[in-house]
Amino acid sequence: MKIFSPRTHGYLDFLTVVIFLLAPTVLGLSDLPAYLSYGLAVVHLIVTLVSDFPFGIAKVIPFYIHGWIERIVGPVLIMVPFILGFDADTVARNFYVVMGAIIIAVGILTDYRGVGEIR
Repeated sequence: MKIFSPRTHGYLDFLTVVIFLLAPTVLGLSDLPAYLSYGLAVVHLIVTLVSDFPFGIAKVIPFYIHGWIERIVGPVLIMVPFILGFDADTVARNFYVVMGAIIIAVGILTDYRGVGEIR
């Protein structure tokens, strides 16, 4: 069941950007986990703004490709603490695992075809 329209997905994208921006300060992330969080905020914002859906400005990336990007990013975020060696930092590890799981869930629940969506 697809419960998130492209518009709702856009709101969630901006919320994700804010979470990645605030996480280093709120959670006390430092070094690589913090830099990665800031970088992900910027990349997520750029992908959102160049996607072809209600919040896209440039509309260069088709929304279904936006979905495929997130299908890759979600699992990668879950693996990142282990790959980059900060899995011993419980807060950072849990943050990335939870964010990856949320991105996967939002992806599963989003209607990337935008049926009935008014732009």
